[in-house]
Amino acid sequence: MAGVQKSLRLPPETMKEIEEMAKETGQDFSNVTKDLLQEAIKMRHCPGILFAEGTGGRRARVAGTGIEVWEVIAAYKSVKEDFKRLQKAYHWLSAEQLKAALGYYRIYPQEIDRLIERNEEWNEEKVRGRYPFMRSSS
Repeated sequence: MAGVQKSLRLPPETMKEIEEMAKETGQDFSNVTKDLLQEAIKMRHCPGILFAEGTGGRRARVAGTGIEVWEVIAAYKSVKEDFKRLQKAYHWLSAEQLKAALGYYRIYPQEIDRLIERNEEWNEEKVRGRYPFMRSSS
């Protein structure tokens, strides 16, 4: 994706943090900064959502949980978008936490739909092909 070049002044401690993140992830300074800004904008648009590193990379999660937004939305779709049934499925989450996930999905549906589709692609054959150690020894 082509970007627009802008110049900005950052405090030295912020520069140092971004440079450290770039070194740790093997990304360049510009990409790390771009990703951080995009996440900050998304979190500002969707209070109650944060981003955290996981096995699949950095993804939107419901704050105060380890639950990714796509998981809540997949469940919501599976209960035919019935909020009361979603609340029963995630009884330990507050209505506000669930609404935060739904709000994020309303603003960023392509991102979440892509993650749901990727998850649905997994089947037993794909898991065994990718993780051969999971094959039975018999």
